[in-house]
Parts: sequence; structure tokens; C-alpha cells
Amino acid sequence: MSTVVTRFAPSPTGHLHIGGARTAIFCWLLARHHGGKFVLRIEDTDLERSKQEYTDSILASMRWLGLDWDGEPEYQSKRFDRYNQYIDRLLETGHAYWCSCSPEEVEHMREEARARGEKPRYNGHCRDAGLGPGPGRVVRLKAPREGQTVFNDMVKGLISVDNSELDDMVLRRADGSPTYNMAVVVDDAEMGITHVLRGDDHVNNTPKQILIYQALGKPLPVFGHVPMILGPDKQKLSKRHGAKAVIEYQQDGLLPEALVNYLVRLGWSHGDDEFFTLDELKRVFPEGRLSSSAAAFDMDKLMWLNGQHMRHASIERLMDLVAPFVAALGLGDIPKERLKAMVELLRERAANLKDMARDMRFMLIAASELEYDQAAVAKHLAPEAREHLAALRSRFAALADFNRETIHDVLQRYVQETGIKFKAVGPAMRVALVGTMSGPDIAAVMEIIGKNDSLDRIDRALSL
Repeated sequence: MSTVVTRFAPSPTGHLHIGGARTAIFCWLLARHHGGKFVLRIEDTDLERSKQEYTDSILASMRWLGLDWDGEPEYQSKRFDRYNQYIDRLLETGHAYWCSCSPEEVEHMREEARARGEKPRYNGHCRDAGLGPGPGRVVRLKAPREGQTVFNDMVKGLISVDNSELDDMVLRRADGSPTYNMAVVVDDAEMGITHVLRGDDHVNNTPKQILIYQALGKPLPVFGHVPMILGPDKQKLSKRHGAKAVIEYQQDGLLPEALVNYLVRLGWSHGDDEFFTLDELKRVFPEGRLSSSAAAFDMDKLMWLNGQHMRHASIERLMDLVAPFVAALGLGDIPKERLKAMVELLRERAANLKDMARDMRFMLIAASELEYDQAAVAKHLAPEAREHLAALRSRFAALADFNRETIHDVLQRYVQETGIKFKAVGPAMRVALVGTMSGPDIAAVMEIIGKNDSLDRIDRALSL
């Protein structure tokens, strides 16, 4: 098998969203599985809408996802001369021609075709006129009028289009700029792209691009078109479904490998397997099956999968990743050992890094800043519970070694000696130390916040 070369070609008119990210992941995996090349091409021919900030954001998102590319990114805006050289070659070989028809005249042709019940298209008025360049003139492809254009889509199977339905498409606009289909074919041919895997909104472009390949005498790549991602209601995915740009998922505290894992599974399967590392995906991706049916986005499933990846990540990596989220809460510098203890305590519970940092907050503030759930206070800090809490406070104060084992021992001995059930004192302890009825193991919390702060919190609760 020859070297597999794939590409991802975003337009920098916005941030990288999950539909584009999934396409990039598929292309990257296909290349990496075969030990091939992955090309990143920035399609910035729309000079008015393309912004450097979006290019920077796309590159940053790709790096965050772990999708490394080979060589430097390619920019279409720097290749206009090259595109026009190929267009001139098509004019010389008779595969293209100059057209003087105005946009209004072309639209009239299309309206006439619609009135006859035909597909709206340019009627070839200038096809054999032998025109040369001139103001307002465009260059069109002299497309075959008979036969079929056929390709075997690696997702959808065999696709055939009658050439009679295809237009003599514009290759060069009146302002001298190349059209999208022309630029894409030149780029893919010159960059040696062997597999074009993209969204199925490009299916209609593929027969047109094949005609340009054939006119240029270039070998065809393998084409594959993956269905779009839908919302849970099977409608087009949008922000109301929770869909966001990749950079927003990063800001929300997701792990990149979790987002990659989830997006791959939207339209690809490998048995019933759900959890994959990047290395596993590189090994098995082509052995799975790309689905021809649209997949539905499920935010809950993404969050569940992110939790699974957090539990598989090393403590050291989670410490590095969560630190900026903790800093964003304005909690100052945290000793490394304390941060490690909190990560170890919370990683089984947290769905994402942002939530993990938020759940650390109550352990990082002073007793005087702790906020109490008044309903929990009313329910669990009744007079009898306060008596037990005060008694335990004395025992905790007497501890020389203050760690979760000694704290557990104090609690167990107190329950045994008094003959009460743990629920008579456990909820009061939790409210005093956490402020609410939810949270991690109380003894572990006390060990992390330390003896003095634990006692201060109990004192404050007793004063409420």
C-alpha cells in the first residue's frame, strides 16, 4: 500500500467546532494508523471573513486535542498564483473556456431550466464562443455532457451522478480569484492527498472535483463522506443542544482525550467498546466501521466518558491540569501535597476539571468563609446533635497525630461507647465541616484541611 496522506482543511471564519474536530480526528487517525502523513491546510481564500484570531484558535485547538500535523500548515491565500497556473493550463488544453455571461444572465438561464422542470444550471452559452479574457469574464470548466461520474465512497458506498446534471462550473471568478472546488483539487493533487475524508455536506462537490481531476490528468484520491452530528432531537446540532467550540470544552474542564474518544464514537464503532485511549484508537480505527447514519450528540454521555478518562489519568497529570482552574477561583497558591490529596479524594467523583476545582473550594477557604446550607443546619444541628459534636470536638483536639485513620478511630470509638448510631452524629459532622450534606469522606476532608481548621469549623457550627 502506498503512503496514506490525509488532510484537514478548516476555514478560519470561526473557532473549531465539534463537527470539524471529528472530521480532523478521523483524518488524523487514518493517517497515523498507516504510518502516513497528516496535512493541515487553512482554507483562507475568503479574505473578508477569515481572521488570524480564528486561525490561531484552530491551531491551538488541534494541539490541545493531540492532533499533530506533518510539516507547516498550508495556507490557500498564499497559493493564488499556483491555482491560476492550473486554470491557464486548462484553457490551453481546451478543458476550460472564457465566459462573458453576467450573473443576471446566468440566473435567467437557471430560471428557464426550472420552468422546464430541469435542474437549474448554466446552459453553456459561451462554451464554443472562443472568447478570450476581458472585463467581467470568468473561466468555466468544459464539463462532459454525457456519461456518468462514479466514485466508491468509503462511507456511503457507490455514488453515481449523470454528467448531464453537472454544470460548466466557474473555475476563476471575474476578480481573478479561484473558486473553492478549483483550489481544493489543486491543493489535494499537489500535496499528494490519497484519502479525502470529510463531512457529507461536500458530497455534491465531489463529482465536480472529480471532473477537474480528470481535466488535469491527476489521479483521484479515495473519497469518504461522514454524516453530520445531530442534536438529541435529531435536528441540526446547535448551541441549544450544548454544542460548543472545542476551545469552550477546554475552558469547561474536559480532558482532550475524552473529547476525542467521544467524537470518534459519533459515527464509528468497534464492537461494543466505548472507552479508548489515543494509542488504542490509532491501532483499531480503520478496523472499525464508519457509519453512514447521522449520530446524535449526547452531553450526558460526553460528561460520563470524561469522568472515565479522569479516573484513568495519573494523579500528577490531573494536578497539572486542574491547577489553572483552582487559580481562576482566586484561592492563591496551594502546596503540592495538599493539591495532590484533594485530587486523589475528588477524582472518583468529579465529571470535569472545572467541577473538581469548584469542589476543592470549601477545603481551601477559612472556617469564617464557609457557607452553610440553612436547611441542612436546621435538620442536622439540633440540640442533641450539637452535644455529640461538642464531645467529638474535644476528642479531636486531643489527637497528637491528626490523619484520616486516627479521625476514623475517634468516630468509631465514640459511636461504640455512647451506643448511638453513626447517623446521629455523621450528618452533623458533615454540615459543620462542609456546610452541606454532600461531599467526600469526612475524615479525608479533615486530614486535608488540618486539625486547626477542622476545630474552627466545628466551633463555628456550634455557634450557629
